[in-house]
Amino acid sequence: MLVSRRLLVVAFLLGCFPFCQSPSSADDDGKEWRSLFNGKDLTGWTPKIRGEKLGDNYGETFRVEDGVLKVAYNKDKYPQFGDKFGHLFYNEKFSHYRLRLEYRFTGDQCAGGPGWALRNSGVMVHGEDPATMSVDQDFPASIEVQLLGGPGKGDRPTANLCTPGTNVEMDGKLFTPHCISSKSKTYHGDQWVTVEIEVRGDAVIRHIIDGKVVLEYQKPQLDERDAHAKELIAKRKGDLLLKEGTISLQSESHPVEFRKVEIQVLK
Repeated sequence: MLVSRRLLVVAFLLGCFPFCQSPSSADDDGKEWRSLFNGKDLTGWTPKIRGEKLGDNYGETFRVEDGVLKVAYNKDKYPQFGDKFGHLFYNEKFSHYRLRLEYRFTGDQCAGGPGWALRNSGVMVHGEDPATMSVDQDFPASIEVQLLGGPGKGDRPTANLCTPGTNVEMDGKLFTPHCISSKSKTYHGDQWVTVEIEVRGDAVIRHIIDGKVVLEYQKPQLDERDAHAKELIAKRKGDLLLKEGTISLQSESHPVEFRKVEIQVLK
């Protein structure tokens, strides 16, 4: 009887083993998540704001407060937005990865910001090196995962796609419109939203909200119709396809906060 009881205990422990292990920061494929934001300062990141030289964080547009990475607009520096679109670049390029962010919109839009930029920001992937941007360039050539907040009523999905200086393919065909909406729900108010981006080189990019793919496309590439993209294509000896690139966070005139920015390198 004692032996039988011991066997039952062993069987129980073996049966529950997969569920009794301590949680890990790795996903099922065993790849660890690495934080790109240290919660203290902008170490590892470089700002590029329109009209300013690379590295000049005009008006402390990008800042860290209370462990949160914030995009904000001091009225003494921003009495009007003045089309000072900005991007905060991580100082490393990536090719195959998952990127996970938690973001939320706060407060009021900066005076003079364009109407379309209300509760609007984004994360750029497969972007160009910021050193190749001109002083007055608005956006890096990149694939933008557009982040939108609901205005309080109506539908306004997030994790959309915009393509500054780029194109993608959908359903085997070249897709040239500048933006397309995802299938996500609308997130009103100042709630935190988690978005995940799966990037597989030039093969496929997926936008994921609440564990569901809300947008998918293939073959990100530079746009031959765009003047700046043409310059980049020439430097790449005619190669259009984007297999890797920079990651950057946007400043588009509405305050936004990021409390988590982490990556899982896949290859």
